[in-house]
Amino acid sequence: MTLVVEGFGGMTKELDYSATLTGASFLLYELKKVLKLKRQGLLDSEIKKKVIEENVFEYKFTSSLKRIVPSVIRRANALDNQLQEWVLSSPLEEGKVINLYAIMKTDRLFFEFMNEVIREKLDANNYLLEKKDLNVFFISKAEQDDKMAKWTELTINKLKQVYMKLLYEAGLLKDKKTGELNRLLFDENLKRHLVYIGDTAYLKAMGE
Repeated sequence: MTLVVEGFGGMTKELDYSATLTGASFLLYELKKVLKLKRQGLLDSEIKKKVIEENVFEYKFTSSLKRIVPSVIRRANALDNQLQEWVLSSPLEEGKVINLYAIMKTDRLFFEFMNEVIREKLDANNYLLEKKDLNVFFISKAEQDDKMAKWTELTINKLKQVYMKLLYEAGLLKDKKTGELNRLLFDENLKRHLVYIGDTAYLKAMGE
């Protein structure tokens, strides 16, 4: 199955469902590092090589770098010049929102989770995310997609954990244990820019 959603901006996504988020979490710090390298004029292949060889992310264990770098580069490439600039220069909270947007731009399943679960809850002023919400979402998606139906229970459970972690680090989830949700604070310039580039769908998915 592929995704085509009206109202999407320049990077209309036609993505298969993917479990790559099991190996890549919020990674805002890493995104900033990659964006700085892009500013220096490095190509994606050069960035990947440099990050791995020089441990640019400053990881204690570098074994996960090869798995993580492609995701970070994809997210960087999903951002236009203005959004890249804001990630590097704006307050942390705005960087978190833009990073969440970049994750949705590059991961169809996570976008649909945001759009179908989080958006609906916030639209209804329901600030409680329960385990059953995640379970129902993943079961319904597996029923719609043959590839996803073959994923192991371990993969699904890992994705559920990662989704909760992403929401928490973005500021949408106030408490991982209780599942209490929080509304994000949006900078007016960021809102206007996302509308201008045709990405209102992502704003709505984040509850705005």
